[in-house]
Amino acid sequence: MCFSAEGDLVGGLVVMAIGVDACRHLKGRSEYLFVAALPIALGLHQIDEAFVWWSLRGLVSHPIGQIALWIYLVFAFVALPVLIPLLVLGLERTPARRWRVVPFVALGALVGAILLETMIRNHPSAQIGNYHITYSIGLRHGVLIVGLYVVATCGPLLISGFRHLVWFGVSNLIALTVLARLSADGFTSLWCFYAALASGAIALFLRFGQPGLPGDEPAVDASSTRPALP
Repeated sequence: MCFSAEGDLVGGLVVMAIGVDACRHLKGRSEYLFVAALPIALGLHQIDEAFVWWSLRGLVSHPIGQIALWIYLVFAFVALPVLIPLLVLGLERTPARRWRVVPFVALGALVGAILLETMIRNHPSAQIGNYHITYSIGLRHGVLIVGLYVVATCGPLLISGFRHLVWFGVSNLIALTVLARLSADGFTSLWCFYAALASGAIALFLRFGQPGLPGDEPAVDASSTRPALP
């Protein structure tokens, strides 16, 4: 996956199919609709990168390649750091836990705004690397911004009251760390690994998870168990 335009195309279609399957197995849990639909968005994201590949190889026009490039980067850099915290925020069922997620929403919006401003100012570019596409946006203080990006996308999962989301966050944190160490310049392009991981985890939970089972219910806040005063 992601090593070529064909890999992106096939991988994207598979991920989208997983997302459709996840949506079909909500089992009455409408609050999970946007979570189940996330693989569909991630699959489209991979398919979009196929057009970036084709543009760099001269198989599609440069304007189409530039549009695909911007769609790919805006989704990865601007939408996801806000979308993930918002999804967790929408799932949490107690005010205390929702308030804990709000700072991550704000952080994601800040990181996304910084990355969008950087892209607009510097005009992003792409070139074919070793089995991936190398994207460049001219980002300063890259280590800091990437670190904040990881906090915004993984942090809400790690503090969630849902056990399965916590494990999902741990898995993503490990995956992001490994990808960053394997290929710093190809990190963005290898984001499809995250898409596959996310889609598989979401689909498995929604297919086999049953309402009311451990991991499908939020942890109870201590404040909610205090006895009522006479």
